[in-house]
Amino acid sequence: MVSRFEHPAGGYKKIFETCEELAEPLPATVTGRIPSFLKGSLLRLGPGLFEVGDEPFYHLFDGQALMHKFDFKNGQVTYFRKFVRTDAYVRAITEKRVVITEFGTFAYPDPCKNIFSRFFSYFKGVEVTDNCLVNVYPIGEDFYAVTETNFITKVNTDTLETLKKVDMCNFVNINGVTAHPHIERDGTVYNIGNCMGKGATLAYNIVRIPPTQKDKSDPIEKSKVVVQFPSAERFKPSYVHSFGMSDNYFVFVETPVKINLLKFLSAWSIRGSNYMDCFESNEAQGTLFHIARKYPGEYIDHKFKGAPIGMFHHINTYEDQGFIVVDLCAWKGFEFVYNYLWLANLRANWEEVKKAAMMAPQPEVRRYVIPLDVHKEEQGKNLVSLPYTTATAVMHADGMIWLEPEVLFSGPRQAFEFPQINYERYGGKNYTYAYGLGLNHFIPDRICKLNVKTKETWVWQEPDSYPSEPLFVQTPDGVDEDDGVLLTIVVAPGSQRPGYLLILNAKDLSEIARAEVECSMPVTFHGMYKP
Repeated sequence: MVSRFEHPAGGYKKIFETCEELAEPLPATVTGRIPSFLKGSLLRLGPGLFEVGDEPFYHLFDGQALMHKFDFKNGQVTYFRKFVRTDAYVRAITEKRVVITEFGTFAYPDPCKNIFSRFFSYFKGVEVTDNCLVNVYPIGEDFYAVTETNFITKVNTDTLETLKKVDMCNFVNINGVTAHPHIERDGTVYNIGNCMGKGATLAYNIVRIPPTQKDKSDPIEKSKVVVQFPSAERFKPSYVHSFGMSDNYFVFVETPVKINLLKFLSAWSIRGSNYMDCFESNEAQGTLFHIARKYPGEYIDHKFKGAPIGMFHHINTYEDQGFIVVDLCAWKGFEFVYNYLWLANLRANWEEVKKAAMMAPQPEVRRYVIPLDVHKEEQGKNLVSLPYTTATAVMHADGMIWLEPEVLFSGPRQAFEFPQINYERYGGKNYTYAYGLGLNHFIPDRICKLNVKTKETWVWQEPDSYPSEPLFVQTPDGVDEDDGVLLTIVVAPGSQRPGYLLILNAKDLSEIARAEVECSMPVTFHGMYKP
């Protein structure tokens, strides 16, 4: 799965450039044949505005949210995009400056105010961004564009109009929720975020949002906390990007990358700061693995620990013969990978991009196995008896169980990230195939498939082409796990039609069709196929 190409021409810089929204959908030029079962929309979120007036955004996760949509109809494809009208976006456009602090960009007070009002504006507390550039997912019959704060934004997925800003704090004890919920077949949504727990200590809550209500009321209003995980440090919660869920268990991986809450509040109020300023690493903590029963919500107080990793995306989590198997995309060590995602780094010349990435944590696809039946008399021996994995779990004298992973894929500075599976049929279950976006020194340049049982790999890649997260769509009459297609947006800066939707056969990553448009597209992070 290692990249076959270098990128000395620097074409990747185009995916980090501002673009304009479209007044109406553009017809795409189709090569190949669009599968007849694709009749809905591919929805994607990412940054589309990288500067406001003379003020730049500095980090990859700062650009203002742009929603993309490819519509499928009768074998034809159209492309449309529109900025999400968040408070962060509307106020920035209105005032022609950065108004709300983003992940790596501090919003300075209005320069038109006098010195006293500017001074006091520092003491108003934290104004949290609603810049929902990360993902979109359904809740009941509605759809929400999201980031990782307490704000989610209801959108019309037909017109891409912005409908309503929702504060999750109004419904549950949560400081923010991830952009990676788990959604069950009936539409029930589970998510996680940090919160204030018992005894004025930070903790993490799993939140459940029920499916569509018979009385047509808003499911969000019936959100409730299912279970709470403790925090290793009282005022320093770990950064949480996703979590694992099997049929009967939740898995929360508490990494050593911390948010210093006191620094966050005091620094922001007094001298001005951004989110990135408030991250730090607890080098001694390692990585803690927490588990809880789903029904009823009950925390299981066993101490599972491993070597320090950074982690953003779970691939899949399932139960097998008294064990929980946890597959994830790991970054070795305790350093925060987001330190390497400043736009200045990503827009640098190719040799500089590679040089910076050489100092970053090494990516790996890992499998951890957590034993459910634990007895203290089993100290010193491997508790994992699954025949198909080399992952181990060994109990120490203090009762802590040390987890060593099986490495499913590792390539030098070559990440398998933004993972997807046949989630509808195999989410939370024993599975075989994962699909991902290949990062070459943090630059996305290929689509990958991994057999997690045999470690066999497949790759789609073309020169000077920069794809996005591949989304799996099952063939309606499909029997095999990989009977389906992958949908990805590709930017090819040197082409006459530099942006296109690519459809790959999920079996072997061979091309089925592409739908090209005469405009380029910036990077996108996550999204969904809406039938």
